[in-house]
Order: sequence, then structure tokens, then C-alpha cells
Amino acid sequence: MIKKIDSLSPATTRFAPSPTGYLHLGHAYSAMFAENIARKTKGNFVLRIEDIDQSRCRPEFVRAICEDLKWLGLSWSGPLLKQSERFQIYQEVLEKLTEADLVYPCFCSRREIQIELESAVNAPHGPDGSHYPGTCRNLERSQREINIAAGRPYSLRLDAQRAGSQAGPLEIFDLARGMIPVNPNISGDVILGRKEVTTSYHLAVTIDDAEQGVTIVTRGEDLLPASHIQRLLQKLIGLPETIYEHHRIIKGEDGKRLAKRHRSQTLKSLRDQGITPEGVRKKIGFTSS
Repeated sequence: MIKKIDSLSPATTRFAPSPTGYLHLGHAYSAMFAENIARKTKGNFVLRIEDIDQSRCRPEFVRAICEDLKWLGLSWSGPLLKQSERFQIYQEVLEKLTEADLVYPCFCSRREIQIELESAVNAPHGPDGSHYPGTCRNLERSQREINIAAGRPYSLRLDAQRAGSQAGPLEIFDLARGMIPVNPNISGDVILGRKEVTTSYHLAVTIDDAEQGVTIVTRGEDLLPASHIQRLLQKLIGLPETIYEHHRIIKGEDGKRLAKRHRSQTLKSLRDQGITPEGVRKKIGFTSS
């Protein structure tokens, strides 16, 4: 690490799972990593439930998350924050970004976007694949209003270039990597909300980290690109800057990243097999030193 944990001021860290399944070993590592920093700095470890996608989230998984964390010996400060209870807050921020001409409605279907990308030459790429080609970015305001009045479905996209110009040069401070220049266009014009769901992962996470007083965001290194977007949003919305640490990814015996969609071994199943919390720590090579 570039900066030792012990030298930091009291930090607030968080663990923010989505209740779409049971926690696995990768979640255990992420939660213990965040709690370790909070404990070592004599700070706070908070818990957030990222349940925006109501079609996939289940109350039983929320209960299971809390049970698994307690079994691991982890406790959190303050109330449990649920994103599903905060849509009005996200909508108000999104409206302000729209009024500032930093967000625009996009009426393109996924199929239409794919067709345009296939016909494009040297389309910009990011960590999640090809960037949105910007089809709706320059639509006349009158046409946007006509489309909305007609009931056409739409998403709300961040105008990355305009946002970057307004924010000016930014940096991310990562405890393990040092200062990283922010690339506002790393993922192109990302979606910040939709007609039917007034937020996205990037917007909700940025707002909620500020709400919970998070000072150090810890998560897997695969989410480093997302930090560029969220640091930009912090600046645009006027929220406090956070420090980051992107930790290693826990992989299975097949070398693939553990994930719910891969039906990775869950903490619940390990507990049922008689594995102890110390056994979990050994499995993932976690040390608090």
C-alpha cells in the first residue's frame, strides 16, 4: 500500500451488496477488507443494501446478508440503508443534472444501438465494451419533448464530454495505487436513470456514500473504472471526495471470478458444512495485518 492504514484518520467504510442471492467468498473478502480498515482507524463500518432492481431482489436475501456478516464476526454502525427507499432523493438529483444540461434522454433501444455500433468504424471502447454512439445527444429539445409526450421509453444519459469540461481535471486517490487522473469518458455517456427507475448504480452509489459519510470506498479492482464516473459525479453534484482502495479479486478453483451468476459456493452452504469463520478467512487468504 502507498499509505499505511494505521496512519489514516478515523475512516468510514461500507459494504454494499445487492440482495439477489446468497453471499459468497468474494463478498466475505470485500466485507472483511472494508471492516478491517474501519476498525484499524477506529472509524465506522456501515452496511447498505443496493436493491434498486426490485425484480431480482428478495427480502430473504437481505436477512441472509445480515446473518452471514454476523456469523463472520462483523458488525456495522448506524441503521441499514436501503436504496429502494431513496428513489425520490435520486430523482431530485437527476432533475438538477438535467436542468444543468449534463443529462439527456436517450430513446435508442439496445438493438438500435447494436446496429449502429456494428456499422461504425473505430467505435470508442471502454471497460464495458463499445461506448454508446451518441445518437440522441444532439436531438433538438422539441424532438425530445415530442418523444416523451408520445410515451416512448427512454434512459437518461450523462453527457460525459460536457460533464468533464464543466468539472475540470480530477484525480482519484487510491491507497494502493496513488493518484490516478480521472477519465470522464472512460465508459462514454453512461446511463444515470430511466423513465421507470429514476437512478442507476453510478448515481445511487455516489449519493449514498455521501449520505452515509463514507470516507474510504473499498471494492474489487474490477470496479476501478466505475470510480472515474463516481468521482466525476461527486464533483458535479457537490458531494465530498472519497479515498479509494481497490482490492484483489477472489477467484474460484477454475481461476474465474466468484459471482452469484456462476453459482459460487455460498457462505450459507459453507456454514451448513461446518466451516468456521476462521476457515473462511483461510480459504480466501484474508489477514487483518
